[in-house]
Amino acid sequence: MSAKFTDMHCKEVICISDGRRLGLIHDVIIQLPKGEITAIVVPGRCKMGGFGPPRDDFVIPWSKICRIGPDIVLVDVEPESCRVLRGKPRLMF
Repeated sequence: MSAKFTDMHCKEVICISDGRRLGLIHDVIIQLPKGEITAIVVPGRCKMGGFGPPRDDFVIPWSKICRIGPDIVLVDVEPESCRVLRGKPRLMF
């Protein structure tokens, strides 16, 4: 099977253990020089009702992906185990 990053970008990621929506794929992590995808990155929910930067990311190992469909990606992972906290956001003005 082959796919382009643009095909993966913005697919909904759903955890099969509890049906929780984790968010949309925003990025992938690639191991160099082999060029293998090792994980997908899903930004966490924004604080304050959608305003402001997301608090953290979900970095989901590629081995935890169960199924990639046309619109969604099913993962078998405990969401809290793959949460990566972001640093403090910097204001740009």
